[in-house]
Amino acid sequence: MTTRAPQPAERSVGSVRSERATRPKRLRAAGGYRATGSFQTATLIYDATYWFCEKFLDPRSRTVDQMVQAARSGRQNIAEGSRAAAASSNTELRLLNVARASLEELLLDFEDYLFHRHLPQWAPESREARAVRAVGQQLGRDRSDQSDPSDQSDPPDPQAARRALHARYAQWLEHADPAVRANAIICLIHQANYLLDQQISALEQAFIEDGGYSEQLATARLARRSRPDRSDPSDPSDPSDPVPHCPRCGKLMALRTAKTGQHAGRQFWGCTAYPECKGAVEL
Repeated sequence: MTTRAPQPAERSVGSVRSERATRPKRLRAAGGYRATGSFQTATLIYDATYWFCEKFLDPRSRTVDQMVQAARSGRQNIAEGSRAAAASSNTELRLLNVARASLEELLLDFEDYLFHRHLPQWAPESREARAVRAVGQQLGRDRSDQSDPSDQSDPPDPQAARRALHARYAQWLEHADPAVRANAIICLIHQANYLLDQQISALEQAFIEDGGYSEQLATARLARRSRPDRSDPSDPSDPSDPVPHCPRCGKLMALRTAKTGQHAGRQFWGCTAYPECKGAVEL
């Protein structure tokens, strides 16, 4: 008589769902970039640049490849930076700065196109430039009214959303005059750069105040260890670890990294009550 080796118990669908529901959320949100003004504007610039080069420039020209790739880099790096946000603040900031630099390069290409062909460039406060900006400002208000910070999902039909966005600017981006198209794209690049500057500034401030991903992990671990109930034998944390308390307010401290000054790049203990409390202890 043969005995059957014990098999692991099968989990029911309900138990799997329960396990998923109790999984901890990510410390930092990632994705959701399709709903941001910077990505939408960069996508509009990429599409408009592709069609501009296709219609008005020699496809064998090296400039065409450089312009299309610069426009593509602006868009793709925003997306990649958003996806990297969950794991690395530094990577997200680096990629957004790459996107910003790529769009600046593209801006010069369109300005050169107008200059070399003796075509006029719109003044920032010209009637035409204000009209293009007005569409972007209305779209920004629409995004603010419809935005849900907890919604990280993509639109149900990204292609339809992309076509609808282009249609809002079609009177300029499908114009028969290349000068009108180039000037409209220049306005859009300025808008995208402004949005990216705001995004980068906010991320830098958040990094200064909250630290990067590794610092947030350390803070979360310290918060777990500070729970009064330490009866769980499966908790591997060691209560004897030397985690200092803030010398100013007495709260637990978190591992942080200096961003500026002579100690830039070095880690230190910073109070978890920052910015209300600025207590610090060297490692």
